[in-house]
Amino acid sequence: MDKIAVKDLYGKSDIDYIDNYIFSEENPWDLLGGIKEYVKTLCARGIDGFTIIDDDVLVGKNVKIANTATIIGPTIIGNNVEIRPGAYIRGSVIVGDDSVVGNSSELKNAILMRHAQVPHYNYVGDSIIGNFTHMGAGSILSNLKSDGKNVVIHGEIDHETGIRKIGGFLGDHADIGCGSVLNPGTVIGQNSQVYPLTMLRGVVKANKIVKSQNEVVDKK
Repeated sequence: MDKIAVKDLYGKSDIDYIDNYIFSEENPWDLLGGIKEYVKTLCARGIDGFTIIDDDVLVGKNVKIANTATIIGPTIIGNNVEIRPGAYIRGSVIVGDDSVVGNSSELKNAILMRHAQVPHYNYVGDSIIGNFTHMGAGSILSNLKSDGKNVVIHGEIDHETGIRKIGGFLGDHADIGCGSVLNPGTVIGQNSQVYPLTMLRGVVKANKIVKSQNEVVDKK
């Protein structure tokens, strides 16, 4: 994949404040640097039907937040979201409608679109998770290279991002198997599936099944 475009990874969520931001850039990594200020602006302006429950934490309707969850602003939690026990939201986060942030899952500088699920022991840092995506228990979006250098996204060509921290970009309906680790800058196309316990880097096109780093087949 020589071009990695936002429009090829994500469809409309029908949530205006998410779609207006997601489709403001062509490359998904160019969205990461502006999340914090965008969320702070929305928290200050307010969203119709939402309530401020803490400093820069704006929450929609019918939201369930466990007593042991930690939410740090600036953060927006959409309608019909469930935040389960031990969840840790570190700020600069948007959680879209109907999503789940589960037991001991951690989010930082990330956007979850509609119906995204990170339900068990997941780490999502500097990442964008598409509509109806699912991360299996213990799957991780690693966001920092061991050498601390800027992340390069390795597709059919290399994409020099100029950014030190990038997790993953999961397209709509992507499914990541339990215990998988996606290395910094991994891109998963729409409707693609990653087998459990997979270590992965690079770009996976849409409608694929990743059995291992070196075995990717068409999804039938």
